[in-house]
Amino acid sequence: MSKIFEAGKNIAMKVPPHEYEATVAFYRDVIKLVELTPNDEGSTPRFDFGGKILWIDRVEGFSQAEIWLEITSDNPAEAAEHFERNGIVRCDAIEPLPDDFNGFWILGPSNIVHLVSDSDAS
Repeated sequence: MSKIFEAGKNIAMKVPPHEYEATVAFYRDVIKLVELTPNDEGSTPRFDFGGKILWIDRVEGFSQAEIWLEITSDNPAEAAEHFERNGIVRCDAIEPLPDDFNGFWILGPSNIVHLVSDSDAS
């Protein structure tokens, strides 16, 4: 690979509906992280998490929270080949990405979802 992977700027917390409001309130009101949520109605809550962006997504059908991470590469196509050679499972059906997005989803060995994205797009 032409570049070692780097941590991306986004962390997504996928939260079931029954824990959603308390989770958002915990980060906003208890820990008092700086909120970055746009003023648009219905926008996903997001917070500054030490230079990273913590997104809190409400997900129907989940029974417990999951953490999803972003990693970047300067060559996502080459990264995809690298992961395939190393037996890493792609899971593109887990959540749709925009048609013009240069990236994909993988599962790490402990089933942590990772978004692999183009480092030039960050």
